[in-house]
Amino acid sequence: MGDERAPCATSPLPHLRVPVRLRGRLQRLRTQVAQARPTTRALLWSAGAGVVFSLLNALLRELAQQLHPLQAQFLRYFFSLAVMLPLVWRAGLAAYRPRRIGGQFLRGAVHAVGLVLWFTALPRIPLADMTAIGFTAPLFIMLGAWLFLAEPMRWERWLATGIGFAGMLVMLAPAVLVAGVQAGRWHLLMLVSAPVFAASFLLTKALTRTERTEVIVLWQALTVTLFSIPLAWPVWQWPSTWQWLGFVAAGLLGSMGHYALTRSYHEADISATQTVKFLDLVWAALLGLALSGDVPGAPTLAGGAIISLATLWLVRRESRGA
Repeated sequence: MGDERAPCATSPLPHLRVPVRLRGRLQRLRTQVAQARPTTRALLWSAGAGVVFSLLNALLRELAQQLHPLQAQFLRYFFSLAVMLPLVWRAGLAAYRPRRIGGQFLRGAVHAVGLVLWFTALPRIPLADMTAIGFTAPLFIMLGAWLFLAEPMRWERWLATGIGFAGMLVMLAPAVLVAGVQAGRWHLLMLVSAPVFAASFLLTKALTRTERTEVIVLWQALTVTLFSIPLAWPVWQWPSTWQWLGFVAAGLLGSMGHYALTRSYHEADISATQTVKFLDLVWAALLGLALSGDVPGAPTLAGGAIISLATLWLVRRESRGA
């Protein structure tokens, strides 16, 4: 599993006209990454996915404020499918035929449910709050990996899970108590999407045992698009030219992000890839501040810090073989 290499990951560098010196440095970097431990490679893929998804989330939040969220969901995955079609054309349909088509549709259905919750709440809460709430997903993933994938779950992981849950309460309580249930319901709705997405990612991890990365990413785009059509149809309105271009960019970013995330699941245990999730709050806070003036509040920062410290403590314990 850790040695899997997807065809899409093959570097095009030999075919590019780049300076010999730069090419040599890039080649050495590729060699160092290839020789790194599987967990290190998984963390690098996961960190890269976090950067891409932060850009994607900022773009989708803007688009979901202009069009109905369910239409935005459909167009985001429709264009993820569209940008991958040239790869399918080049390699042939047989190269993208899944071994477990039932598993692909199950994963797509679960992910679509999470997306309905996520897209509905997305335009109604700050970007940094959305990312902070997403910090709970790794906790659900760790529990699921222990229950369903037989990954080890020692007392350190239980403690980190409990501390992370407390951090989540710190983030959400002010939104519900101060602003009222009416305003805080969108934060709660975003929270409900976290365990649903965790289930989707656990299914992805299970699929990596038999499927190649690009096959999983393609079929996710295809199945979510199909499940989203009946949701988008009743609320459809024709997008503007800039909105079309925005969804094309979202499709490209989405495919890149899910490819990187799925590669990280190929390289190591899914629980090991959750350790860089907290960096998403940094990217989201910067993007939210730059694009829409969203300033993360003290509860968001405090809750994110609690979850981050719990995660870092767990990483340190496990790196020592505790």
